[in-house]
Amino acid sequence: MEKLQIFRKRYIPDECILLKDDIIIHQDDEHIITKWQTLNPKSTFARGSSCYFLQKGFKISKFYRHDGTLLYWYCDIAQFDYDAAAKVLTMTDLLADVIVYPDGRCKVVDLDELAHAHESGMITDNQLHASLNQLNVLLTYIYKDKFDQLQVTLENLGL
Repeated sequence: MEKLQIFRKRYIPDECILLKDDIIIHQDDEHIITKWQTLNPKSTFARGSSCYFLQKGFKISKFYRHDGTLLYWYCDIAQFDYDAAAKVLTMTDLLADVIVYPDGRCKVVDLDELAHAHESGMITDNQLHASLNQLNVLLTYIYKDKFDQLQVTLENLGL
């Protein structure tokens, strides 16, 4: 069976990278679950696991410190494009992100990048609207104390 290839496309910085070392743990029509090491060495974290919520438009990742403890959950708002014939998934980062700390605090980040990308024509009106709508869905999970419904997908696999 040919392996699914996952690309991460970003606007800031402008890049499209094959996540060739990510290990796919599970894949179905709603989720892709991976585990990974950092692409470039980082002082604050070493590895992680991710769940791509293909229908919801976001990716939830657990970032682990070098000692194996949880640093935080990092949530990317994204657009997913799947080419079944080529077995390629491209995750386009729609710039807005949410960090959820182990104590439950959360921080929304990179909205300035979202505004800049739209103002400069890097992203379309539709992508801006999708990013904001998907961010709202994610924040609703968090603010209604239902983030555990998203976490459980990785937790059940021991990731």
